[in-house]
Amino acid sequence: LQNAGEGALSFLSNPHYRQYLSKTGAAAVIVADEFANDVPSCAIVAKDPYVTYARMAAMLYPPPRSHSGIHPSATVAEDASVDPTASIGANAVIDAGVRIASGVVCGAGTYIGRGSRIGADCVLEPNVTIMADVHIGARGLVHAGAVIGTDGFGIARTPEAWIKVPQVGGVRIGDDVEIGACTSIDRGAIDHTRIGNGVKLDNQIQIGHNTVIGDHTVMAGMVGIAGSTTIGSNCVFGGNSGTSGHLSITDSVVITARCTVTSDIDVAGTYGGVFPHEEFRQYQRNLARYRQLDKLARRLSAIEKKIR
Repeated sequence: LQNAGEGALSFLSNPHYRQYLSKTGAAAVIVADEFANDVPSCAIVAKDPYVTYARMAAMLYPPPRSHSGIHPSATVAEDASVDPTASIGANAVIDAGVRIASGVVCGAGTYIGRGSRIGADCVLEPNVTIMADVHIGARGLVHAGAVIGTDGFGIARTPEAWIKVPQVGGVRIGDDVEIGACTSIDRGAIDHTRIGNGVKLDNQIQIGHNTVIGDHTVMAGMVGIAGSTTIGSNCVFGGNSGTSGHLSITDSVVITARCTVTSDIDVAGTYGGVFPHEEFRQYQRNLARYRQLDKLARRLSAIEKKIR
């Protein structure tokens, strides 16, 4: 708002920025009805200004169209199927048995492994790596440097050393999923790792093997999900939060930034908490006492009342 000039479109969704509204130079501002009279130019009244802005911005700045066809420097296996309307960029590699649907864009340097499936109108930015047996639904967006379908961290300990456990599952990703730059999604150990429809993953996220993420869940940057975790639909994970493995989180749960989930969550709501590191046995004792604080505070309050 404060930097908008002549001909610009702006919006107000956070009341913190209301101070800039009356002096903005924007030609039009998207606002809720309660702020319409404060706009010095043209007010576009919307129930949700941010959502309206997002839709208008998408109309004003459509993604560039790629030319259909396969770049001469790309390598495509003989038995791969590439729709004629798809675009395969320079130095891309399409392995055996791959199926690429209509309107797909594979950026320069992209690798798609054996037997993978890329749904209609997906966009794979440059240097995306899709390993074998990965299925991505329609209209997906995978940002540069993301890696999908590498082996999960499966190891077994012997008296002499750690040995690798073969990771034989794949990855199944729904429609309208966005995967951020340098995010990694491991393949399943036996069954598939599964990402639901409409999931949005930020940059530098780690999704462990056999994880299941429900529809329309979103995760901010640097989230870490350990293997065999099941996460419900419409959940929100703040930046640098994460989970231990082999646990379940129900629908409509919000995990605040830097919070680590170490046990099942079966009630929807917002959960948080951050502790500095300390010796583990002392941490366990402190955590046990922390969970008693509310009860102790009530007892202390009752004692104080008796004393008074």
